[in-house]
Amino acid sequence: MEHTLVLIKPDGVEKKLTGEIISRFEKAGLDLVDIKTINPTEELLERHYVLTDDWVKNLASKTREAMASKGIKMTETDLEIAKRVQSWLKQSLSSGKVVAMVLRGNHAVSVVRKLVGATEPKSSGPGTIRGDFSTDSYDLADKEQRSVKNIIHASGTVDEAKHEINIWFS
Repeated sequence: MEHTLVLIKPDGVEKKLTGEIISRFEKAGLDLVDIKTINPTEELLERHYVLTDDWVKNLASKTREAMASKGIKMTETDLEIAKRVQSWLKQSLSSGKVVAMVLRGNHAVSVVRKLVGATEPKSSGPGTIRGDFSTDSYDLADKEQRSVKNIIHASGTVDEAKHEINIWFS
């Protein structure tokens, strides 16, 4: 059985979606192992959004590709792009209460990721948490110089889940 971390972000908490989101996970057969409401500190967010070489490289690559498709050439270094996005992510997650939870179940990481939907709500299918509860897009977020408001964070891999659970539930 796998464990995974889920964070209902301030935009999801403000919309009063916590019960609905938990219900979706439980209906899918996942067990709620631990839960708490928290106002994330700067120190916690620094540990959550670590600028690893892989994260910096992947984020910068995706950002450059997206901007190139719009005819925009990026002049920032990979690290500058990552620091800008990291700053936006930290601002978003510290803007209000976060509901942090640990879920357990068979293939919990991939099941949760499927239920959550694509990172960009505009691209998430109907029936997913992001697809049903947000219409935000990368274009609007970039224009407003902020992270995309996508309601929820879910660990991407089993290793990432173990790391993130240790950060949020020490």
